[in-house]
Amino acid sequence: MTIPSKEFPPRIRSFILRDSRPTAGQSLMLETKWDTYCLDPKKTYDFTEVFGRDAPIILEIGFGNGSSLADMAAANPHLNYIGIEVHSPGVGHLMLLLEEKGLTNVRIYHHDAIEILEQSIADNQLSGVHLFFPDPWHKRRHHKRRIVRPSFVELIHKKLQANGYFHAATDWEHYAKQMLTILNSANRLINTSSTKDFCPRPDYRPLTKFESRGIRLGHGVWDLVFRKV
Repeated sequence: MTIPSKEFPPRIRSFILRDSRPTAGQSLMLETKWDTYCLDPKKTYDFTEVFGRDAPIILEIGFGNGSSLADMAAANPHLNYIGIEVHSPGVGHLMLLLEEKGLTNVRIYHHDAIEILEQSIADNQLSGVHLFFPDPWHKRRHHKRRIVRPSFVELIHKKLQANGYFHAATDWEHYAKQMLTILNSANRLINTSSTKDFCPRPDYRPLTKFESRGIRLGHGVWDLVFRKV
């Protein structure tokens, strides 16, 4: 099935900036630890120098409050993580967690993920890309805002190294099925599912409190893991 291009107008943002303010603790981190953890989207970086080592890079798009990203970074100290988030309270909260856990293998972009991928990440540089619970834009007239579209898949394919993976998770079945169709139609990445649809949650993706509550209530969660070969 080919997705009509009219469903995906170019350069439409997949997010809306919410009118939310950081807490006092988050604001303190944003003021005092910005240069420690945050990267300038206008600059070009050698990530080996940024992290002080050469290690596989995992990029997470839209990390929310950063809890899952901090947990993964703590559990995998041999990996480097780059998180992208447009909402400043989430950025501040992740900084708090990094300070509390003493983590040095995470850096943050407070910016639009598509622009970072296009302008700040070299081709064939990433070992993995995570997209966990993106805004589902559940109303039909808003589906055009969903971040996963053919152009996004093409961009991810360019940035992944050979054998690198793209992992998306959502609790909206319609979005899960749409992502599956788009990823299959793009014919750029290979589905790692043995049934060629969805995967069990990999051990490296932590369960969020919201997700755990949904599971108890009988809500579904769908994981898609595709690999560049």
